[in-house]
Amino acid sequence: MKLDAFKLGLATAIIAGLTWALCSLFIIVIPGGMMQMSGDMVHANLSGMGWSMHWAGFFVGLVAWSFISGLFVWAISATYNRLLS
Repeated sequence: MKLDAFKLGLATAIIAGLTWALCSLFIIVIPGGMMQMSGDMVHANLSGMGWSMHWAGFFVGLVAWSFISGLFVWAISATYNRLLS
C-alpha cells in the first residue's frame, strides 16, 4: 500500500503544531509542573531553571517544529513508497 507522502507530512505538521500550542499553554498555566515533567523526560533536575515564554519564541518554535516534523515524515513516507517499487 503506497502512502500519500505529502498528505501524511501535512497531517504530521498540523498535529505537531497543535501539540506545540498545547504544551505552550501548559507551560503558561502550570510552569512548575511542566518544568518537573521536562526534567523527568531527560533524566535531569531542572528545578533551578525557569521558562522564557514570549510570542516570538512561540511562533518560531511552532513553525520550526511543524515544518521539521512534516518534512521528516514526508521523507520517511517517500522512502517507504520507493522501497515498495
